[in-house]
Amino acid sequence: MFEKILIANRGEIACRIIRTCRQLGIRPVAVYSEADADALHVRMADEAVPIGPPPATESYLRVDRIVEAARRTGANAVHPGYGFLSENPLLAEALEAEGIVFIGPSAHAIRAMGDKIESKRIAAEAGVSTVPGHLEAIRDPDLAIAVAHEIGFPVMVKAAAGGGGKGMRVAIDERDLLDGLKRAESEARSAFGDDRVFLEKFITEPRHIEIQVLGDRYGQVLHLCERECSIQRRHQKVIEEAPSPFLDAKTRRAMGEQAVLLAKAVDYHSAGTVEFIVDARRNFYFLEMNTRLQVEHPVTELVTGIDLVEQMIRIAAGERLGFEQSDVRLDGWALEARVYAEDPGRGFLPSAGRIRRYLEPSGEGLRIDSGVVEGSEVTLFYDPMIAKLCAHAPDRGTAIARLSDALDAFYIRGPGHNVAFLAALLSHRRFREGELSTDFIAAEFGERFGGIVPSQASRSGLAAIAVGLRLIQADRDAGVSGRLPGWRPESPADWVVRLGEDDVPVHAERAGNGFAMRIGDTEIAVVLDWRPGRPLARARLGGRDVVVQIDPCPEGFVLRHGGLEMPALVRTRKAAEFAARIPPKPPADTSRFVLSPMPGLIVSISVQQGEPVKIGQEVVVLEAMKMENVLRAERDGVVEEIRVKPGATVAADQVLIAFA
Repeated sequence: MFEKILIANRGEIACRIIRTCRQLGIRPVAVYSEADADALHVRMADEAVPIGPPPATESYLRVDRIVEAARRTGANAVHPGYGFLSENPLLAEALEAEGIVFIGPSAHAIRAMGDKIESKRIAAEAGVSTVPGHLEAIRDPDLAIAVAHEIGFPVMVKAAAGGGGKGMRVAIDERDLLDGLKRAESEARSAFGDDRVFLEKFITEPRHIEIQVLGDRYGQVLHLCERECSIQRRHQKVIEEAPSPFLDAKTRRAMGEQAVLLAKAVDYHSAGTVEFIVDARRNFYFLEMNTRLQVEHPVTELVTGIDLVEQMIRIAAGERLGFEQSDVRLDGWALEARVYAEDPGRGFLPSAGRIRRYLEPSGEGLRIDSGVVEGSEVTLFYDPMIAKLCAHAPDRGTAIARLSDALDAFYIRGPGHNVAFLAALLSHRRFREGELSTDFIAAEFGERFGGIVPSQASRSGLAAIAVGLRLIQADRDAGVSGRLPGWRPESPADWVVRLGEDDVPVHAERAGNGFAMRIGDTEIAVVLDWRPGRPLARARLGGRDVVVQIDPCPEGFVLRHGGLEMPALVRTRKAAEFAARIPPKPPADTSRFVLSPMPGLIVSISVQQGEPVKIGQEVVVLEAMKMENVLRAERDGVVEEIRVKPGATVAADQVLIAFA
């Protein structure tokens, strides 16, 4: 077994690998860019080596600096995690030349499967079902149009060296295709240093289901069943689960057998994942093979009890797999939700900044893989993931319930995040019934998330909780002396809760250790475990236990629960009547400006001063977290002023272009 392993990565995956190294008695070594000098993975490791400036191209993607760090620290092996250099055969070859073990497959397997065009040829030759497409790189737009018509729209433009949703575009017509080619090539060049793209048929109503494989250096390859990864946004996975609620035993066995066939075709050893697209009739087609650990590997670990990082290390150290295919058993159900620093209300654009408050949930069946702590900085240089929140239970329904409760208790303040959106996904009828497809988010939520519409029961519950919080706060502020207007601890009182745009009258009375609330004709018993200043309240609401996040605001609180985020202003009846007479302040008119929706880098500007612009026309391309975002004009107009230049770094809401 190795004595020292260098981890050529950062964030949560570096921390996760460090934990397994500790369990095996191996000394972990971290690497870090200047932006990560104070990062959690650096603090957790026995040693840490600086490898360059913040941009990944100058640090985490530098093979020479990773090899030098391993050589300098005397590491016996290097684990690449996922992303960055994890599927770069040059790293594996450079380490081998230095006598350092690469914890992953051979350079041959990485090269064969890392090229999406070559991998499809190998899959077809091995007898694996593949998606119809054009297995040659395409640069000529005219050829792309001809191929697309031959395959039939819609088509997918994909980076040959791609993964993680980068360099991928769906095209439904020729205009989409030409734009998709340009964007995919640019993203692929930036993310992988390889701008080759190809076309394949886009399967409608598809499910994304992948098979985890393990192989040792002695020819034994087996699979650990499937993960369902259909809940995606812009080809980036959001929620994953194991097993799939869609597969039957026959399809699971067939997919597993084909995944093993493909792995054996390239003499695969280590952990890897064979990804498939599955249609509504359970026909499945090979998509790609990821020759690395997957982001979503925890759900497989939870249902099989197998530590995949440990297996990768043992295989790299020359050990045989200690179990057979017949030993693999599925125990219960597991789900993973990816918590991202992003702004769902602005089309899920990446967010950045310092994490001011960070409280992780705890409870039965929960697992959290995170690379941040309170005070950590989420930068624009890397993937915006904050944490992976996982729940394991005997069945799918219980796992969903545990994950939902955990999201309610996951308190993050600083950069924007998607916790409320994840909670809304889990509560959606289609998700709960397992009616999944890769277009689920686009079909059910669109391009942005503005919150969910609360039911009458939810509105009443939040209003009752808000009044209870106000009364507990009043008891503290008044020293239980009854100084709050309209309330004495022993007497009932009437309140009006402003929830969003609606007023909810609430009659409140003390009742034992809680409150008896009446909203309309509904009686609600409320017991609250909360002290003023705490960010979370645990409530017993009409016989149901819930967790609510609480942030103070003038006249009340901002409450967050189950995907809802609502200000709840608690007023006496007289104060509510007075507030109703004050006209609302009109919002600022920003229609003549193009604003930056997030911090980022200006890639290009497509218009000139004095030029007429039509609604929907491309005006600026903005890059953040290695993804290109096209900003388009939201009205017809004439460009009056261009306030930025290509290459400039901009802040969120900064004016980029002004129209006359």
